[in-house]
Amino acid sequence: MATTDYLTVTALTQYLKRKFDVDPYLGKVYLTGEISNFRLRPHAHQYFSLKDDHAKISAIMFKSAFEKLKFTPETGMKVLVTGRISLYEPSGSYQIYVERMEPDGIGQLYQAYEQLKQKLETEGLFSAPKRPLPRFPKRIAVITSPSGAVIRDIITTTRRRYPIAQIVLYPAVVQGDGAAPDLVRQIQRVNAAGTYDTLIIGRGGGSIEDLWPFNEESVARAIAASQIPVISSVGHETDTTIADLVADVRAATPTAAAELAVPVLSDELLKLQQQRTRLLNAMSNRINFQQERLNKLMTAYVFRQPQRLYETYVQRLDRAQQALNRNAQTRVQQATQRVQFARQGLVAQSPLARVQRDQQTVSQTTVRLTTEMKRYMAKQQEHVGQLASGLDYLSPLKIMGRGYSYVTQNDHVARATADLKPGTATIHLSDGTAEAEIKSIKPATEDQHE
Repeated sequence: MATTDYLTVTALTQYLKRKFDVDPYLGKVYLTGEISNFRLRPHAHQYFSLKDDHAKISAIMFKSAFEKLKFTPETGMKVLVTGRISLYEPSGSYQIYVERMEPDGIGQLYQAYEQLKQKLETEGLFSAPKRPLPRFPKRIAVITSPSGAVIRDIITTTRRRYPIAQIVLYPAVVQGDGAAPDLVRQIQRVNAAGTYDTLIIGRGGGSIEDLWPFNEESVARAIAASQIPVISSVGHETDTTIADLVADVRAATPTAAAELAVPVLSDELLKLQQQRTRLLNAMSNRINFQQERLNKLMTAYVFRQPQRLYETYVQRLDRAQQALNRNAQTRVQQATQRVQFARQGLVAQSPLARVQRDQQTVSQTTVRLTTEMKRYMAKQQEHVGQLASGLDYLSPLKIMGRGYSYVTQNDHVARATADLKPGTATIHLSDGTAEAEIKSIKPATEDQHE
């Protein structure tokens, strides 16, 4: 065919889009399905998916149509929508352009789901520490329907990957009113057995009603209380149940659950072989390295002539002894000198020498004091003699001894004629007194004074 006979991708896409747009059956379509992958975009167009048990279609709801809704769509809600089917050219995928939407009667279930989710999240069941899965489990318990594809997928995957693990089925009702109590009972049975390393619980996909037993509070608390690590595999990858949030590990599919539960035996054997090879190589290299060291040491001169090994140490010992002797002698000399200096200092500071010096000082001081006292006494005696001579020279008795006398009258010394009155008076002589009678008194004239 000629090149011109080939269509471009754009031409084909445009042709298919026109087919969608002109098809009268696709111009207005009424669909029922469950909302998936919905994330609210305020004041904007909304993009999400509609799904059921076996299929999923992309959906878009423009802002003008979305603002007319009287409720807020949420993931998991089952809705009735009206719209048209068309092709989105850039990606080549078909989608429904939703014009109208209303709930399809599952609002209560979804509201209960959200309320329980909020409650358990507040209690910390979702954020509690997750138990690690054992790397090499021996026994795995599976709680699911015995007639579903879940158990077959798990068994097939486990046998292919890790055939030495034992799979034990605990059949349970996974849909309907009696499913939740049955699931709780089987979880408790597995824990009571105490012989399992891992627990897988799950079922295939379905609507929110079908999956509702895994959203029950009793099932969530039974999983949280399990002493065995739990892998939850409920519904499809887009489904999220309370059991998934509480479990230690969530698997998108039963096959993924089995892959999470067990390793690939052939890979582990290969790893062991590789580790064994690495260990052997490492030990061989280490032995060779040590052998080379041994050979070098055996050929060293110290093993051929061992005495040389000690020559250096003997010389070092001799030098150390000589240095020790010199150091000891130096220390003894220094100590002797310190003793001599100390002895001389003690002699110089001896109390006996000080006493002798002080006694000599006292003796000299006594001699000087005696001499000074004698000199002082002689000087004072001479001074007293001079004073006595002066007093004797001035004494009235001395004057009276030269022939002088004095007169008293009425016990008063007469110093002048005015002191005398006619009458009796006493004359005092050097060797006694005499009574005299004064008859007249003649004062001296001025001529006589001259």
